[in-house]
Amino acid sequence: MYKIAVAGDYDSIYGFASLGLTIFPIEESTSTEEAARTIHTIAGSDYGVIYVTENLAKRLGKELARYDGQIMPAIILIPGVKGNTGDGVTRVRKTVEQAVGSDILFGSGQ
Repeated sequence: MYKIAVAGDYDSIYGFASLGLTIFPIEESTSTEEAARTIHTIAGSDYGVIYVTENLAKRLGKELARYDGQIMPAIILIPGVKGNTGDGVTRVRKTVEQAVGSDILFGSGQ
């Protein structure tokens, strides 16, 4: 059975531990290289889904892009306590559009 991980700043992710998810605190002060290593370690383990805060994802853009074409792990962006950037919704929209061939909210003509 696959596990679910949540990565991002501690304040944004600590509540997920009470749901039984494994949390991986990665603070803004953590170097980009160390943050990327943590994500790659999680992805190389038995985690099927990795929730990543939008702010962390912005820092790790190229590193997370390597998982875009893979079935697992699924990388899903979530807003953090500092607010929603809209990147998570944009990423889901792009993925769905690729899967079905059109934008599900606005149709294929727009």
